[in-house]
Amino acid sequence: MTRNARIKLLVVDDDGGHRRTLIALLTEWGYTATGAEDGETAAALCTSQPFDLVLMDVRMTGISGIEALKKIKAYNPAIPVLVMTAYSGIGDAVEAIKSGAYDYLTKPLDFDELKITLERAADHARLRDENKTLRDMLASGFDSGGIIGKSQAMRRLLDMTASIAPSDATVLICGESGTGKELLAKLVHANSKKRKGPYVALNCAALTETLLESEMFGHEKGAFTGAEKRRDGRFLAASGGTIFLDEIGEMPMPMQAKLLRVIQEREIQRVGGDRTIRVDVRILAATNKNLGAEVAEGRFRQDLYYRLNVVSLALPALRERVEDIPILAAHFLRQYAAKNEKTVKGFTPDAMDRLVKYCWPGNVRELENTVERAVVLLMGEYVSERELPLCLLDGERADAVRGMSFSDMTLEEIERVIVAQTVKNAGGNKSEAARRLGITRKTLLAKMQ
Repeated sequence: MTRNARIKLLVVDDDGGHRRTLIALLTEWGYTATGAEDGETAAALCTSQPFDLVLMDVRMTGISGIEALKKIKAYNPAIPVLVMTAYSGIGDAVEAIKSGAYDYLTKPLDFDELKITLERAADHARLRDENKTLRDMLASGFDSGGIIGKSQAMRRLLDMTASIAPSDATVLICGESGTGKELLAKLVHANSKKRKGPYVALNCAALTETLLESEMFGHEKGAFTGAEKRRDGRFLAASGGTIFLDEIGEMPMPMQAKLLRVIQEREIQRVGGDRTIRVDVRILAATNKNLGAEVAEGRFRQDLYYRLNVVSLALPALRERVEDIPILAAHFLRQYAAKNEKTVKGFTPDAMDRLVKYCWPGNVRELENTVERAVVLLMGEYVSERELPLCLLDGERADAVRGMSFSDMTLEEIERVIVAQTVKNAGGNKSEAARRLGITRKTLLAKMQ
């Protein structure tokens, strides 16, 4: 099933041949299309079953398209209605726009223009549904924190988050790299009882064991070389709020034992100190590893795993929520168009098709980087395939590249192909891809940028 198959489209035209042609074309494009032979029937259908889009002729026998438009809008103002009119009927089109039509198309129809306009209207319908979900959450006092998605997987995740956020329970956030684990952690904090307190984050993979202990718990003056004065750690900085321990699966075993004691006793001890200090923090942790498997392999403490995994939130990979890709892409497009002071209207259908079909091993972060790159390269108003990375072009262009020998490619092209393929083969796991390439994870992330 294509993503357009979720879009139910009503075609209204009293010309039977033209109506059937449009239905066949729309079906070929992946939409679920239904026909109506006049405006009265169209208005009745819109009140008896849900439609995401209506494509309607203005001049028909019986009631006009304008009258049918008014009836449809009176019943459901949210349905985007596109009207069709002959060149001589531009006045009708203007009246239709004033009556609430989403846009108009002139006959004979330009099918490329029709396809782009329908894609834009379909995205409008998707965003309408997403905004309704967000409004419902806001009405219940739940701040969605900028997390975007209307797929069932994301709705279930947000419902779960809304349920557990007000508690003080420790939360383990799981998901592949780039899925937005820290964004979800901030969302939990923003809806917790400690939301007025600080939110402090720490990447457990970025520091050596000694530095990690100092960063977490602080140190006394003279505790080690370079400790010229006493320093509070992240736990004290987060007192009264939330501490987020990212990449907890990378934490060395000795530090795991010390963290376990903090979770159990809610007390810390500075490096080089002999006094315990009470802390009042909520602990959130995140990992892209399967901690259950890590426990089985002896690389992660079972008791700490159970302490962290009081409540688990699993972020789905982007490839598992394909219907969110157009919404996310449109969001990033607006964001980076404004940042780069460019007027960008959207994506061409082929470009959006590439985005939807790609597997996104780097998840939302990779999509964001791809859209930013496209905006920077863009010279026109619509992002096309020309602005997309080579790895997204799985058609003739990619076949041509795969058929090239390294002697036909630049060093940059060779590196891009090898890095992209290695990350894909590693299932999107950056640490594993870096190991296979023989480079550090930091170097890999820099190359991917």
